[in-house]
Amino acid sequence: PSHQWSNIFFLIILLTTLATAVSKAFLVDVPIEDWLNFTSSRFSLFNKVYCDNYNNISQAKLKQASTIVLSPGPGNPKNYPITSKIYKNFKGKKKIIGICLGFQQILFCEGAKIVEQKKIYHGFQSSIKVINNKSLFKKGKKFNVGRYHSLKLKEPFKIKDFEITMRCLNSNVAMAFENNKDKIYGFQFHPE
Repeated sequence: PSHQWSNIFFLIILLTTLATAVSKAFLVDVPIEDWLNFTSSRFSLFNKVYCDNYNNISQAKLKQASTIVLSPGPGNPKNYPITSKIYKNFKGKKKIIGICLGFQQILFCEGAKIVEQKKIYHGFQSSIKVINNKSLFKKGKKFNVGRYHSLKLKEPFKIKDFEITMRCLNSNVAMAFENNKDKIYGFQFHPE
């Protein structure tokens, strides 16, 4: 169906936009072996991807990377202090992308509250909309995305240089943010 091609096109635009001029990406992954293969497969547009298990992160490869991707995974951002430390060490120095738990991790590091949703979205498709003129994407554009999360950003949300750029059309939950000054981007949904 045409909406599937629209979503595939969105994913390609999303990843190529964020990967522009990226030669090496470093994926900080959660400690589940099977998750590594699943997660790293969506970064084939990067020239080179280093993917490490959360408990065995190569500091040398991390320092060489031009982009750091904080991956999806189980649990709450507060359960990943190493990821928080990586984010704080490299904010403003490297491009950082957060997907699902990574989205929440970045916001948590910035002082935002991450809370349980009333409705859990595990394996749901939702329509989202670009709501901000400052977005990398055209305001008003709508997409169908995959969701697999039970937590969300508690709002109101006001953190310097961070803009909510996409929202779920049904629940109005924040689905993406951008910080173009520090080149930090987050997506609550799974772009694959």
